[in-house]
Amino acid sequence: MLEKIEQARKRIKNVAVWTPFSHSVFLSETNTFEVYLKKENLQLTGAFKLRGAFNKIATLNENERKKGVVAASAGNHAQGVAYSARYFGISSIIVMPENTPLTKISGVKSYGSTVVLYGANYDEAYEYAINIAKEDNLVFVHPFEDIEVIAGQGTIALEMLDDIPDLDAVVIPVGGGGLISGMAEAFKAIKPDIKVIGVSALGAPSLKNSFDAKKIVSPVDVKTIADGIAVRNASNITLAHMIDFVDEVITVDDEEIASAILLLLEKQKLVVEGAGAVGVAALMHGKIESDIFKKVGVVLSGGNIDVTMLSVIIEKGLMKSSRKMKLIVTLIDKPGSLTTISKLLASAHANIVHIGYDRTSTTLEYGDAHVTIHLETKGIEHQNEISSVLLENGYVYKQVT
Repeated sequence: MLEKIEQARKRIKNVAVWTPFSHSVFLSETNTFEVYLKKENLQLTGAFKLRGAFNKIATLNENERKKGVVAASAGNHAQGVAYSARYFGISSIIVMPENTPLTKISGVKSYGSTVVLYGANYDEAYEYAINIAKEDNLVFVHPFEDIEVIAGQGTIALEMLDDIPDLDAVVIPVGGGGLISGMAEAFKAIKPDIKVIGVSALGAPSLKNSFDAKKIVSPVDVKTIADGIAVRNASNITLAHMIDFVDEVITVDDEEIASAILLLLEKQKLVVEGAGAVGVAALMHGKIESDIFKKVGVVLSGGNIDVTMLSVIIEKGLMKSSRKMKLIVTLIDKPGSLTTISKLLASAHANIVHIGYDRTSTTLEYGDAHVTIHLETKGIEHQNEISSVLLENGYVYKQVT
């Protein structure tokens, strides 16, 4: 397999970017080892998937290319296939789940592919794409159950070892298993002692459960903000690779993933999607601890996060870190009441960013009003100060958490 990965590297070298693999000061300071981030979120098309898709299409013969290709994807594989198809001048159809973020749909369309939205999840889109492939005699490009795709993803491992040969461990996102299969096999072939750790989303545990059982287990419902790894059915092909070459698979939940996205944005100045942030989430929440590690590489697999989701994560993050405060205050409904409380909050150095006024709620006494106030604050101590000021001046209020 290492030979196939080396061949893939040659095929993709003029297309796929050799992405930065750089030291993270912040994450290193908060762990017992040095942390290095492989920034595949900066890859062309915004994710690692280009590598495997391009390598697969590059190996098609003339007759197969004339027919065209079809793929099913939540987004990143779709963009990789669409770009690669355009590069080789062949037609492509991409079937995406109906809830796919707009940014990923737009990305696929921008490369000239025909987009078909079908199904509530990847697996339903996959079945529909398979039917299209059979009916129209097209080549189906699988996102992970394909040796050439797996080999393309494995090229990331070669780059990481070229940049930092003395890595002790690597942390890799797990969804369908194509990325970790290719990378793990390459790592173990070159550096057998390296520890390969997979991280899956708690809301999409199928491959994790199968890995632990060492056999395919019944699929479960999928629900996670990490849509790039929200795969319902485990793969026999990638599971076999993982059993042979992966040391451990751990899980992180959506709260942990969201906190990692926010940290990467704020501390590393990197936009990373949920699937790409799971490795950092594991580090942040103490799930990878070992005194024997000196250097650990973490793959940021993609950066194609929906802007709406990112805004929700930022808003919630500001609330959790006490940098935003939401209050419902009961006022006497008369002229000047709003001015009085505004001046009071200003005296506590709280910045009002939004106000809502409600005098018709059935929970109110006649002559009262509920005022919803959103404040920018400077931490928990500042919020405690604001609460004290309101109580001292006789205001009845409820803090929204």
